[in-house]
Amino acid sequence: MTRRTRLAALLASTAAVALLGVYGAQVAARATLQAPAPTPILTDRNGAFLTQLGHEQATPAGRHTEYGYWQVAPVPDRVARATLALEDRRFWQHPGVDPASVLRAVWQNLSSGRTRSGASTLAMQVARMQQPGPRTLWHKAVEAGTALVLTARYGREALLAHYLRLVPYGNGSHGIAHAARYYLDKPVQDLSWAEIALLSAIPQAPALHNPRRPRGLARAIARGQRALEELARQGTITGAEFTVARAQLATLHPPLPQRPEALHLVLRLRGLLEAQGIHGLDPTDPRIRTRIDLGVQRDITAIARAQLAEWRWQGAQQVAVMVMRRQTGEVLAALGSAGYANTIGGAFDYTAEWRSPGSTLKPFLYAVALERGQLRPDEILLDVPEGASGIGNADGAFLGPMLPRQALANSRNVPAVHLLRRMGLEAGFQALYGLGLHEMERPADRFGLSMAIGSLPTTLDRLMRAYGALANDGVMRDLQWYDGQPLAEPRGVLSATAARQVGQFLSDPQARLPAFPRYGSTEYPFPVALKTGTSQGYRDAWTMAWSQDYVIGAWMGRADAGTMAQISGSRGAARLAQAVLLRLHGRTADALEAGAFPIPQGYEPIALCAQTGQPDDGQCGPTLTEYLPAGQLAPSRLASNAPPALASEAEAPRLSILSPEHNSRLWRNPELPPQLNRLPLRAAVRPNVPQVVWYVDGEPFAVAAPDQTVYWPMTPGAHRFQLRLPWQDVSSSPTRIVVE
Repeated sequence: MTRRTRLAALLASTAAVALLGVYGAQVAARATLQAPAPTPILTDRNGAFLTQLGHEQATPAGRHTEYGYWQVAPVPDRVARATLALEDRRFWQHPGVDPASVLRAVWQNLSSGRTRSGASTLAMQVARMQQPGPRTLWHKAVEAGTALVLTARYGREALLAHYLRLVPYGNGSHGIAHAARYYLDKPVQDLSWAEIALLSAIPQAPALHNPRRPRGLARAIARGQRALEELARQGTITGAEFTVARAQLATLHPPLPQRPEALHLVLRLRGLLEAQGIHGLDPTDPRIRTRIDLGVQRDITAIARAQLAEWRWQGAQQVAVMVMRRQTGEVLAALGSAGYANTIGGAFDYTAEWRSPGSTLKPFLYAVALERGQLRPDEILLDVPEGASGIGNADGAFLGPMLPRQALANSRNVPAVHLLRRMGLEAGFQALYGLGLHEMERPADRFGLSMAIGSLPTTLDRLMRAYGALANDGVMRDLQWYDGQPLAEPRGVLSATAARQVGQFLSDPQARLPAFPRYGSTEYPFPVALKTGTSQGYRDAWTMAWSQDYVIGAWMGRADAGTMAQISGSRGAARLAQAVLLRLHGRTADALEAGAFPIPQGYEPIALCAQTGQPDDGQCGPTLTEYLPAGQLAPSRLASNAPPALASEAEAPRLSILSPEHNSRLWRNPELPPQLNRLPLRAAVRPNVPQVVWYVDGEPFAVAAPDQTVYWPMTPGAHRFQLRLPWQDVSSSPTRIVVE
């Protein structure tokens, strides 16, 4: 052997060793069983398909999502026999590569001049599915080596189960367990021979045999028939089984999934699952049963869209509704908008958008004040302009002295502002934080007293949870969206007594008079506690309500936070809430049903004079039934914000200005025309006189009866108001204000 020959041999052997090293390294790197995590299918509470969450992947053709990869343990006998009969008949004999199949494939390919058979065993297919690559001789060799190692390392049973976890079935589905549930809505263990034959026909060419399309289904059935014939020829199934399966396969039509129009709901569920996870998810059947009821979801969607259509001419653009079980916090339905892609601003989920809540926060201020002893149910609150810091009521009127029941049920702004002042801004701000209604870190005085009437933003889902606490004796629960959701322990955020008192206030139709008429959108044929809310400029209309079974929230507004044409909570949102609750209870508005919410334990009913809070003596005029601690009836008292003219009838006659408040700073609304930027001037005179004269900046402005409201056109600057009696030297103390 010459030196050159020896050198060539050395180089050849070195190259062979290097090639074997590369080959061995590639085989070693691939010789483990790998699979993506199982992807869940989400169903509603009754098992109806809702959606599925998959693995998104980027490919040269674009992004696509893959589903499935459910574990199969144990492998059902029918599935194992059919799979091996069609894919690898000598699976139990060969070590991962079938020499007989390789020789047959080589002969067929050489004799025909083209590739007709790949001789891939089931183990080789697993290697290829785990790490796809080009169909070259080198990659085939690496797959063969990988198949040998996988078989030796894991055993044939594990390889078979892994194959059945990875194999594609079209439409993004991988693994026979997922395909059985996705296409046929049954567990893989329950598949018939006909169903196994149909599914077995898909992996060879998933796009060509797509059972979701008529032509693809026809091809899959035809190939499935050939699969049954092969199973019968091999003796895997009997003649009787073949006859039955062939007839069943011919009429097999997998149902198409009915995808609900609930994209916001699906996105929320996906976000919750990604953030919170799930306890006890079964990798062999990772279905997640949500608390959603698709029947209820469809009903509220239809109702909300129909109601919104009636209000569009007045500027409403969007609507949102939530329904939950009162006792458990289970969310039965959540409509985020009137339509994700086909309505203005429909891509926003208004169940989670921060908006001004209007008066929907008032019940919590009353409940906290009752719990802390800062308010008594027989106390008289004053709906008068004095001390209201320029805040008025939505109707521009004042109703005078009233019980807390009536003040809250009528949604009077002035008593709520006085109550917040009594509690303290910071205390009220922190109380609302403790109820989960906001997460603001700004100082409370950033929102001021208007916090009581909507300046503190919140979301519909936060309101749902907080109203759930009001409805359940002060016990707050997390909203429950799906089985296995990690939930905080229920916790008491209000006393049962305070929660029940507020529930009594909000469920009394008589107490809503005169602001809310009887037999309108706020009245029901069964017990319902409700609170409406309207933000400034009619930007948001709300109604929150609960019955014996449900808590619901309804919102109506605009995507651009613009104003609507006087669509208030008591008009738009209340009608929507009423329609939803009537549908949920299967009632019509005239189907009366007896019942009431529970009263506070240890309390008893007593008729009180509506304007004094004293027990009814038969001569006090309007009365309201209130619940007070048994045997602890105390004499009523005027609220601490009572103006002197009302707090004592025994004082000497005098004139006082109720509105505007002394040293107040007022803002003109730039959105209103000048003629509507008016300040109401109101007087209190004891004893009564026929007329008073209003002076503004030292000049007579108007002559009016003492109880007549006079309107002064607001102009910027500092101003001085005074009341005088005509032809007498009697006047009030001056009131100074600044208008900006």
